[in-house]
Amino acid sequence: MNELPQQLANGLILGAMYGLIAIGYTMVYGIIQLINFAHGEIFMIGGFGALTVYLWMPAGSNLLAIVPLMIIGGVICSVAVSVAAERFAYRPLRTAPRLAPLITAIGLSLALQQAIWKWYPNATKDRPFPQFKGEAFDLFGASIQRGDLFVLIAAPVCMLALGLFVSKTRSGRGMQATSQDPDTAKLMGINTDRIIVMAFAIGAAFAAVAAVAYGLKNGQIGFKMGFIMGLKAFTAAVLGGIGNIYGAMLGGVVLGVAESLATGYMSDVPGMDLFGGGAWKDVWAFVLLIVVLLLRPQGLLGERVADRA
Repeated sequence: MNELPQQLANGLILGAMYGLIAIGYTMVYGIIQLINFAHGEIFMIGGFGALTVYLWMPAGSNLLAIVPLMIIGGVICSVAVSVAAERFAYRPLRTAPRLAPLITAIGLSLALQQAIWKWYPNATKDRPFPQFKGEAFDLFGASIQRGDLFVLIAAPVCMLALGLFVSKTRSGRGMQATSQDPDTAKLMGINTDRIIVMAFAIGAAFAAVAAVAYGLKNGQIGFKMGFIMGLKAFTAAVLGGIGNIYGAMLGGVVLGVAESLATGYMSDVPGMDLFGGGAWKDVWAFVLLIVVLLLRPQGLLGERVADRA
């Protein structure tokens, strides 16, 4: 029990990263019902964009001062790739059967991963990522590294800012209208193409922020990191109720905490000693998803079809 605060903190940090990436999944699906399986690679590209900015900085630069520039660099790279993917890979298939854009997304995911592996310098192995130096903070009995504070602050700020944007701005209301009925929204004068591009861009920007947080926490990034993080983030989006911004973040936090607790305590349960440790954390994440969907198929904050009707 003495380890419980630390396990909860670890889960919260991990879940915040899942939530930031999951928002991209949930926005795109909520508007055009597309599961963008290339979103994990958009997250990965954001990490390499941020690393590139760091490598361009003079040696000995203060990391705290250049992290905002790294975020901007990562966001630019992620948004550029995401918007290009929407324009050239997904938009031509909008009226195609649902399976066509899904297969395209999987193919694009593999292509982006291999492009970084092939053309980014020394990307065939994990690249070191800068980390904040200094002692960890003690918070309610949990040790919080300086880099972890970034995601704990960035995740709620990004989520709340997006929530206000969607509910208070004209473009946000256009997103809601396009999500409910794109044909009627177009007849009412809403540029649905612009709204869809905006959803891709915002989701990519949040993924880039999550990638910077991932690098600051782990001290390295790699061309494969988008696959498992993207899969977990999609799981978080479904868990929270896909199409719901707050549900995506809640699903990420629930998933992260469940992984952390399962890793730390499952081996202590009588008869379950073989199913604990880090090797089983992915299994328990999907077990949790299955249980939640059996009990509440629409997700934690999702609406039932009957409620929408």
